[in-house]
Amino acid sequence: MVTEKQIERLENAAVRLTVTIDKDTVNEKYNDVVKHYAKEAQVKGFRKGKVPFEIMERKFGESLKWEATHQLLDESLRETLEEIDEKPLPYSQPELDGEVQLQKDEDFTFSVKYDVYPEIELGEYNGVEVEVDEIEITEEDMNRELENIREQNAVVQEKSAGAVEKDDIVTIDYWELDENDEPKEDTRREDFVFTVGTGYNLYKLDDDIIGMEVDSEKVVTKEFPEDYEHTELAGQTKKIGVKIKTIKQRELPELDDELAQDVSEKYETLDDLKQDIRTRLEEAAENRMRDEKVQKILDKIVENSRLELPESMLEAELDQFWQEFVQKFQAVPEQIEQMLAAQGMSKDDFKQRWREDAEKRLSRRLVVQKILDNEEIEVTDEELDADIKEKAEASSMDLEQTREYIEQNNMTEYIRREVRERKLYDQLIERATVKPGEQVKFLDAMQRNA
Repeated sequence: MVTEKQIERLENAAVRLTVTIDKDTVNEKYNDVVKHYAKEAQVKGFRKGKVPFEIMERKFGESLKWEATHQLLDESLRETLEEIDEKPLPYSQPELDGEVQLQKDEDFTFSVKYDVYPEIELGEYNGVEVEVDEIEITEEDMNRELENIREQNAVVQEKSAGAVEKDDIVTIDYWELDENDEPKEDTRREDFVFTVGTGYNLYKLDDDIIGMEVDSEKVVTKEFPEDYEHTELAGQTKKIGVKIKTIKQRELPELDDELAQDVSEKYETLDDLKQDIRTRLEEAAENRMRDEKVQKILDKIVENSRLELPESMLEAELDQFWQEFVQKFQAVPEQIEQMLAAQGMSKDDFKQRWREDAEKRLSRRLVVQKILDNEEIEVTDEELDADIKEKAEASSMDLEQTREYIEQNNMTEYIRREVRERKLYDQLIERATVKPGEQVKFLDAMQRNA
């Protein structure tokens, strides 16, 4: 069938595949198509299945040529792709390059374009030099953690007297009023609970209810900006009625040995708790600095290497960014798209904001795979078992239950890949020259992107 095939390399890891089919195959395929449809054709003056070949050509010639063309395209492309090394990526379907239609008694040539796995020319990856900031743990960090523990162990009690203050927990009823200052019952919400100052309420009533007492009512007028987060209120002015039903406040425990013992039986004194907090912060800082080392080393390797990113692979990465974004906000994609539309943006417009980050993440992943292939790093069963055991202990699960869960969800190879990459990162860090950078506050370091 296929007498000639040519591969032409294009930009961004794309190729143009040109295939030629001999004229005998073209004629045979065309004749088969005509005969097949002749069996079912209804033509006046002829019995079903008895329409002459020439009549079929005269009445349905162009349609028959297109059918034969598509069959030849599918069959020859499938055959060719099985034989060549330049396979299309899973998310890159071959697309016809130009218009095609076979002609009888002539060879048939067509071209398709698609993306292939990129060729990567690795630069130097052993002994690269990077600078990584050092994370400073201060008394401010310790005090913040201790205050969080006090908040988590606070006792919430009814406020015996007084008005609403910041950080109080209030229960309110609220409703919108129409142009006649009558309540709009379809907007009424009863027994809504939130902490004053968090802004976790539709109309952002926090400042408006400060000073109100239990059973008091008030009407407030709110003007919402055009970019208000709740689009149904954006750019509008609303009158809202609000009634205070309960006011509660948190009573924080004293910072002493008794609190430490309440947190966990493993602590006897407040100093025990403080030491555990410092150890945990130091481990978090070490992990963060290790991540920074890895990412900066990989970025340097990418900079030293030559690779082109296929557009389809990059688009798949952007789709992954989109899924992560939607999951982060615990929303359905349609809700996010509606929110974007209200701001005059489409999903594709929004995705382009991540393009640089997507290129960086994808490039890192590609060079990692290339180095793994070069270094032939393997993971033993003992190393895999040790990692699974560590995961079980971290999640407080029984080891056998953890193994069963991993097997049932076909995660064994995924975990083996994790361990393999971790071994590579340890090797790259050991061989790299890592210079200390600036001293960075713990909270700043933990919040910034790698």
